[in-house]
Amino acid sequence: MAKGKQLAGKWLFWSILGVLAIMVVAYLLRPEPVWVDLATVQRGPLEVTILEEGKTRVKDRYVVSSPVTGYLHRVELNVGDQVIPGELLTEVDPIPASVLDARSRAEAEAKVKAARSALNSVRQKTQVAKADAELAEAEYHRLLTLDGSHFVSAERLQQAQSSSIRTQAVLRSALFDEEVAAHELAAARTRLEISAARSEGQQPAERLAVRSPVNGSVLGIQRESEGVIQAGEPILELGDPGALEVVVDVLSFDAVKLTPGVQVRLKGWGGTQLDAVVRRVEPVGFEDVSALGVEEQRVRVIADMVSPRQNWEMLGDGYRVDADFILWQSADILQVPASAVFQNNGQPTVFLVKNERAVMQTVETGRSNGLMTALEGGLNEGDQLVRHPGRELSDGDRIRVR
Repeated sequence: MAKGKQLAGKWLFWSILGVLAIMVVAYLLRPEPVWVDLATVQRGPLEVTILEEGKTRVKDRYVVSSPVTGYLHRVELNVGDQVIPGELLTEVDPIPASVLDARSRAEAEAKVKAARSALNSVRQKTQVAKADAELAEAEYHRLLTLDGSHFVSAERLQQAQSSSIRTQAVLRSALFDEEVAAHELAAARTRLEISAARSEGQQPAERLAVRSPVNGSVLGIQRESEGVIQAGEPILELGDPGALEVVVDVLSFDAVKLTPGVQVRLKGWGGTQLDAVVRRVEPVGFEDVSALGVEEQRVRVIADMVSPRQNWEMLGDGYRVDADFILWQSADILQVPASAVFQNNGQPTVFLVKNERAVMQTVETGRSNGLMTALEGGLNEGDQLVRHPGRELSDGDRIRVR
């Protein structure tokens, strides 16, 4: 009896020892945990934008040229100087004009009539622009009186304000065109009158004054020194720096996502962030070579300033800006890093951390800006995910956080 108990005890001892040995071998042979980085599902603001480099440009530019061939006097103005309509820019001592024959005189008279008709046409367009500006301004003030009530939304009020600013800019542009047309008519009359004076035996003015046709600033000087100048040769360039637009060359792949009215943030110019709105996406693309030597198809996008003038009064023509086109935005949405989402059988999937193991979880995703991706279902706020899952990670593997 005692011998049987001793034998049973030995079998129990060796059985326990064998189980322990098997457990040790299984522990030593089990796969090592995979080192991973974790990310947390969280709520917050999210934007989808297109960031490109652009530059400012004066909307309306006018090149002042010599009305006759002659001797140009030195231009005393400097770039940035303010000018008003009728202000003396420089003077030209003309070469005596030849008497026009019947054919040339008829052509000169026809040019005067064409310039007069063009001026009348521009004046009609100015009236239309003025009416649109007054209507937009009245609509904005009407909605402004309703601000604070529940009858008008903040977005509708902002749209009315943008429309008012845009129509005022169009009106200024139309007035600029009207001044230019009037100057062209005066130039056509000058050539005809000088020739007529010669044909009647009178002496023309010994010196012609070149005056500013518009209210603005000097943007550039093509001829500063005095000397012989040909008729039509540019002398200087004028424009209104208070009427700026932003020109951005966007990749054609991104340009198809932009439409007139898209909001734009302007930054990286040395001042505070500015607001603008897309006015036109040009329908013609062009080829450009990037800094890396890659050929790209780009499209020119024009945006108008919306921020008050005092916020960007230091900006001038040709300044560099960073334009951030806002395609979509949300103030509070569930989101995860885009690096945590991958495709599995055509479905967006993540590795969800449960009990120190990585479990594959199918999710529903929304918009993405390349860094963060919006979630529409499948996860809850605070869930832990594997960031940058590698090929060595499989469903159910044990993980270890770096």
